[in-house]
Amino acid sequence: MVDFSAIILRFEQKGEKSGWSYIELPAALVQRIKPHEKRSFRVRGTIDDQLFAGMALVPMGEGDFILPINGKMRRQLKKQHGDVLQLSLEEDVDFKIEMPEDLEVCLLQEDDALMNRFMSLAKSRRNYFINYINEAKTLPTRTKRLAMTVEAMAMGLDFGAMIRLEKSRRNGE
Repeated sequence: MVDFSAIILRFEQKGEKSGWSYIELPAALVQRIKPHEKRSFRVRGTIDDQLFAGMALVPMGEGDFILPINGKMRRQLKKQHGDVLQLSLEEDVDFKIEMPEDLEVCLLQEDDALMNRFMSLAKSRRNYFINYINEAKTLPTRTKRLAMTVEAMAMGLDFGAMIRLEKSRRNGE
């Protein structure tokens, strides 16, 4: 475990990361968690004595990384931008997200090519879709998200493009 403190920051204008809350992890600190890593990886540990697992460290160049701190985490921690967090992190070697059975059935039911396209995505990219489906609170929402994912695979869209397409449809664009 690597222990340190960090301030919650926020991207104002940073492309797809605009509005994100995060903490910075300098290269030297990341090297203590997972030496020689340059790509995104998962960590677990504590933030202000609350346990977390499966959190993604995102590379920002020059060996530095960020740890996104979403609204749910900030509410759980009772912290906002500018507040200091006490962290204890290590690589989450046990992190694994299982493909939901209903997603597997939907992808295979349409066309084997859809499942192949989904499985050809990097694990982290598949996890965006899987988490989006698993976070649905109602069956109609889950069904809609499954259909969106199948359509995205048919159209060759990544997760962000799928979300933008759905948003444009809702706004009548």
